[in-house]
Amino acid sequence: MAESMKGLKRSCRCGELSAANIGQTVTVMGWVQKQRNKGGIIFVDLRDRAGILQVVFEESECGAENFAKAEKLRSEFVAAVVGTVVRREGAVNENLSTGEIEVRASQVRILSEAETPPFPVEEGSKTKEELRLKYRYLDLRRPDLQRNLILRSKITNVIRSFMSDEGFLEIETPILNKSTPEGARDYLVPSRIHPGCFYALPQSPQIFKQLLMCSGYDRYFQIAKCFRDEDLRADRQPEFTQVDLEMSFVDVDDVIDVTERMVQRVCKEAIGLDVELPLPRMTWKEAMDRFGSDKPDTRFGMELVDVSKLVADCGFGVFTSALEAGGSVRGINVKGQAGMPRKKIDALVDYAKGCGAKGLAYLCVQPDGSYKSSFAKFLSAEQLASLVQAMGGEAGDLLLFAADRDKIVWNVLGALRCELAESLGLVDHDKFNFLWVTQFPQLEWSDEENRYVAMHHPFTMPMDEDLELLDTDPGAVRAKAYDIVLNGVELGGGSVRIFQDDVQEKMFEVLGFTRQQAYDRFGFLLNAFKYGVPPHAGLAIGLDRFVMLLVKAGSIREVIAFPKVKDASCLMSNAPDVVDQAQLDELFLEVKPQKEEQA
Repeated sequence: MAESMKGLKRSCRCGELSAANIGQTVTVMGWVQKQRNKGGIIFVDLRDRAGILQVVFEESECGAENFAKAEKLRSEFVAAVVGTVVRREGAVNENLSTGEIEVRASQVRILSEAETPPFPVEEGSKTKEELRLKYRYLDLRRPDLQRNLILRSKITNVIRSFMSDEGFLEIETPILNKSTPEGARDYLVPSRIHPGCFYALPQSPQIFKQLLMCSGYDRYFQIAKCFRDEDLRADRQPEFTQVDLEMSFVDVDDVIDVTERMVQRVCKEAIGLDVELPLPRMTWKEAMDRFGSDKPDTRFGMELVDVSKLVADCGFGVFTSALEAGGSVRGINVKGQAGMPRKKIDALVDYAKGCGAKGLAYLCVQPDGSYKSSFAKFLSAEQLASLVQAMGGEAGDLLLFAADRDKIVWNVLGALRCELAESLGLVDHDKFNFLWVTQFPQLEWSDEENRYVAMHHPFTMPMDEDLELLDTDPGAVRAKAYDIVLNGVELGGGSVRIFQDDVQEKMFEVLGFTRQQAYDRFGFLLNAFKYGVPPHAGLAIGLDRFVMLLVKAGSIREVIAFPKVKDASCLMSNAPDVVDQAQLDELFLEVKPQKEEQA
């Protein structure tokens, strides 16, 4: 039978006690991790968010009534214990912060009983994630998840403190917005008061933070909730949190400077990591050419090498046809893997095909200096030697090549180098390699829409020297855009914004919007620009991703209290779910039944 606290007050958390508290009488409360009855003595591990504490019950010390209650304690019961802190009689438990001490109980109250949980509530649980997420309220009791969320809270406090010190104002922007479909899909919210009309949940506070710059709040930040209706991955969720900032009267270097110093302080105060500033920078083109990715992982080598000129006149059709179509031939050197079994090489070819390649060419430099290759017969001895030299090849190396359009070659080799680095143990997971990628393309061509689309968003300022190319060669225009990358993951990004009317109108024109369409979608921003707008720039960092990387978690679900799974559903609450017909009627909505697919 559960009891009330009856005036008991918790004096401290379980994990906060140490040898310094020996001799003190304390009141602790928490969940029973386990109970061990040794006959005349009962040991109970009591757990709260601060840690685990061993409590000892002896009938001669706590009395028959309390000893009987201790006998009833089971896993996940909630209990309050009054007792004295003493030095542990047995061996010190090095794995616990409280391992030197124990509490000799004089009183216990069972505050709540519990059914047998569907899985053990323990650190490093091997239980399937689907079951853990269904019972997330139990999963969140695990010490490792609690540490993650405690660290997340600490990080947000550090960010707020830093931004305040730097003169930023924390201002909330609306959650119910106008839909401006340019990018990911919006989550739509029907309006009861305005039948047939919909709000959109914000993909970011982008437009509103620009309006704040127009309104004179020259340094804004927000830890903002954002929503995107897109396919999920390990580091994505339909709802996520970002550290959002915007500054007036600044350029690229100003935003990078304040962001670097914020990241430096967070890393130092959160995990004791010293981040050396300034962070390295590379242009988007350099990142793609060297790493095949605009979020390069620089913890290992295996960089891409462009060998297009060397193989331009060879007889290998795969290479020459790609070059004739305006593509390139590039390769990576997998050091010391010339002896890789053919079965594994074939698996790499299949992996490359999954990334968009038509195939993958390979060349093994044998220990005796000879070559084993899928294409060696098409090249002369001199061409082969030059190719191996260009790749930095030595005896024992495996050289892998892709030939296609640049975009495909980058994608294939960029993914392949990361896959190989992980499988071969080349990644130092104790490293934190930050860098900036700058000068992204302003636009990219969409075959699906048959027009240019903004690589970031339509309010990004082109590089000054590229403005004239908007009329003649839009695809060559570089943007004043910048991403901060950590260990091959995009932490966040931003840009200098367009603030001149003529440049913004030209950008909408290049993107295929008529003046009317631009005003229909973004009129409230464009109208604000008529009344004096300062030069401004900003950035947003994904808080979930940042915490995930700092705690070395495999997924952002490990640092979010109540995450969704890959189909954007919540296994615990069963959201999304059907609603009552009365609710639909109020919103003037009708749900059409799905047509069954024909076999």
